[in-house]
Amino acid sequence: MKKWIEKIKTFTEPNKKIRTAETAVLILLRLGIIISFDIGLTGINREPGELKYLGQVEMVRDRELEDYDEDSTVCDVVYVNGEDSITITYTYEKYEELETDKITAYGYQPADGPRLFFNHENPTEKEISDTYKRVISNRLMPVFNLGNALLILSLSVMIVLFFSTCFTAYEKIWFVSIMVLATIFAVLFPEESANGVNGIIIMWLYLLDTFLNILCELLISKQSRYNFLVSVLVEITEIVICIVLMYRFATMVTTLFFWLPIDILSYINWTKHLDDNQDELTMVRRLKGWQELLILVGIGVWTVVVGYFISGLDITTDFFNDKSLETAVIYIDACASAVGVANGLFIFFRLREQWIAWYICALLEAIINIMSGQYVLLILKLGYFTNTTYGYIKWSQYIKSHREEQPSLF
Repeated sequence: MKKWIEKIKTFTEPNKKIRTAETAVLILLRLGIIISFDIGLTGINREPGELKYLGQVEMVRDRELEDYDEDSTVCDVVYVNGEDSITITYTYEKYEELETDKITAYGYQPADGPRLFFNHENPTEKEISDTYKRVISNRLMPVFNLGNALLILSLSVMIVLFFSTCFTAYEKIWFVSIMVLATIFAVLFPEESANGVNGIIIMWLYLLDTFLNILCELLISKQSRYNFLVSVLVEITEIVICIVLMYRFATMVTTLFFWLPIDILSYINWTKHLDDNQDELTMVRRLKGWQELLILVGIGVWTVVVGYFISGLDITTDFFNDKSLETAVIYIDACASAVGVANGLFIFFRLREQWIAWYICALLEAIINIMSGQYVLLILKLGYFTNTTYGYIKWSQYIKSHREEQPSLF
């Protein structure tokens, strides 16, 4: 008990020594959060007021945004004219009956706000209010993304300050720098809505995934068993992302039935192999050459079998507009999930080769992110690559200095 009290004192002590500059950063971040959400919520909840009729406008259907089949319950069709647009939702039956790429839209100008367009004259108050909020939310998306990003960034800063003695200067700078980059990308590259889910929510999930993943990676590089507690939150977040976007089902199934159980088992196994001199460290080791070859063969077989099976399933998503692109992502995802399984086993057995698997996973997932337009998640991959190098070096140094103490796998 006394030991734990001392640890708590160690963790909380830095909180008393936060310098003025560090406090100012946190205050500015929180102020930015309040201002961002205040501007966003005020804009969305504002009433359009009295409308001025602008007349009829002919708009042309944007087919590039459409990829629907008989499994689709609703089909959003976008018609555009310059910067003006109108989105009309059809059932799949009505969508199939569309015979023209043009539509006559009726424009209205609110007293304060963007122009609104409808597919009929004299819209109801509810139609006006819903359309106004949708248009305003799309325009204010960078503001909401900034607020969400600053919230996550503030949490990141608080962690490195509160647990200041647990991290080196390099680790603090790396952790916060990745989150600063994620904040910038969240504003510059907002996510579009997909499968009926607003892009603001999708971006929030991306930012949360980035934050949890880099924190987990950092704890692994420090040989800390507490990384598995954070990893459970990572898995839950990534399952939600897969469900929301209706994609990467190989990864979702692997996460649900492999990663979550292995995280719990790994925490137990790592707890049994603490370093004799530093109980915050876990003893680690490396593989032999023939063992690595067998694992590579297993990854190849998994990729072909799982990729072929999932590509044959009739699953619909409006996240991709090209079938060949979707199939390519399925096979890359199958390979990433296979490497992920190997990586999970490496981590469970405390093997240095898990860092090589991280390299491969990061590369494959970066390719998927580029193909999918998920640019904010590329910041997470940058974090993977840099911290993987750092972790590989730290683990190698530990193994070299403990060469005579080869720990058992279990």
